[in-house]
Amino acid sequence: MDLLELIRTRHSIRKYQTKQISRDDLEKIIEAGLRAPNAGGRQGSLIVGIHNAQLAEQIGKLNIAKFDRSALLGNYVSHEQPSIIDDPKIKSGFYGAPSVCVIFGAKDFLYSVADAFCCAENMILMAHSIGISSCIIARGEETFDNPDGREFLKNWQVPENYVAQCFVLLGYIDGAEPSPKALHENRSKIIE
Repeated sequence: MDLLELIRTRHSIRKYQTKQISRDDLEKIIEAGLRAPNAGGRQGSLIVGIHNAQLAEQIGKLNIAKFDRSALLGNYVSHEQPSIIDDPKIKSGFYGAPSVCVIFGAKDFLYSVADAFCCAENMILMAHSIGISSCIIARGEETFDNPDGREFLKNWQVPENYVAQCFVLLGYIDGAEPSPKALHENRSKIIE
């Protein structure tokens, strides 16, 4: 499959089987993230892979604990793959994914967020290329802004000047692939 077809067929998945991905596949996905473009060649992002479904669920609950629905621009994501925006009864921001990668960046680096999301994009494309479903989730900083979250960071030996920027959920889809969404019009221009 060529790259554009890979991009076209990848979907954000929010319903996962309990089946765990292999450690080897997790390592490949993390390597893809580490090889992402980064500002100034700094290679400042740090990725923590969680290959434990119970721990992922625990952190997923922290991820949604401070979720403020009033800050949303819209209130619909998907009927086939509902998000916490669609269904307030969902209690984990990680949707039951058995593996999750946390992408950290330096607090004081201007391009920390951009670097983290470049890592995440590489990771979801790698995952899709090897048959693993994925989703990028935000709310990184607030997930760990509590005593339990800070304890995780301490145990994982994450440097104090680093903050979680985003998460990559990984697992196998529970159910059918969602229908592709049509692209909205008037989102690009070419000037000659």
